Amino acid sequence: MGWWQLNADTLARSRFVLSPFTETLASLKLLHAGTPAHPGEQAWLRAHLPAYRARLAADPTTARLVRAALGRSWIADFVTPTPKDGESFEEVVARVRSADPAAARAHLTVSLAGPLPAVLDRDDLPDRAAALLEYVWTRTVRPYWDRRRRILEADVAARTARVSQGGWAAVLDSLRPGQTRWLGENRLQVNLHEYPPREISGAELVFMPVTPRTGWVSWEEPDRYALVYACTGALADPGARPVPASLGALLGPARATVLVLLGSPMSTSQLVAVTGQSLGSVGRHLRVLLDAGLVERRRAGRSVLYSRTAAGDTLVDARRRSDT
Repeated sequence: MGWWQLNADTLARSRFVLSPFTETLASLKLLHAGTPAHPGEQAWLRAHLPAYRARLAADPTTARLVRAALGRSWIADFVTPTPKDGESFEEVVARVRSADPAAARAHLTVSLAGPLPAVLDRDDLPDRAAALLEYVWTRTVRPYWDRRRRILEADVAARTARVSQGGWAAVLDSLRPGQTRWLGENRLQVNLHEYPPREISGAELVFMPVTPRTGWVSWEEPDRYALVYACTGALADPGARPVPASLGALLGPARATVLVLLGSPMSTSQLVAVTGQSLGSVGRHLRVLLDAGLVERRRAGRSVLYSRTAAGDTLVDARRRSDT
């Protein structure tokens, strides 16, 4: 397994960061795999996969580059720069384009776990990778970015609240189940690869959620390290946490959906993004649920977060059991 050694101060200073570039790279991985994890991804692939495949069919060199860069178990380092907080897509992709061609070829031999194919022994690989990432961002991610950003914000809000309730260990264990784990003794398991441990104490450590079901690690030694993870399934796909039929009959399907989603703290705007309901509708549902004592609210920085009360949990769990 791969793990990072870090001191308490490094973990205490770590934070969650949203990145349009990281979301774009995750979307490229999904296009490359072509296999959806839930109906939302299926609809997105149906809309964008044909054009993506046509683009690669017209450019065999870039098609070979993508296969090599995404590799079998490792992504080529030059296509995974570690974004900074607030850095735009354009700023990060410029770093991909400016990568040293010789270094890019060396990175590809690592992701391929073998020699570089002759067709990729060229100096324009960074520019080709950047151009493809720009295509994926412009055509397949940017039209949805506002909604995706709110979904990612909901995930961050829920995990930040969990840190304050149960500490970092539980949060780290849940980022990529089966991959990430707090090992104790200041050690963070980041994947299952047999790579030497890294000492990152004193560096900047960030956690980056993405909506596709994927994840990876990246770094810019010795200063910045990032762990990319898929945001909570229910947030990426509301259907992943179905509303019990009896609860929908009791409260109405839309209000029941809000109550089910509030198993994790969310703001009003985040509920609007995830459910697709209007702001007015979500506000009315929250007022009813608050008055009934099924949800509660608290302030977290500039946001007001809503979450289920113990009574709300009991109701949802009871309705789930009655439907089975």
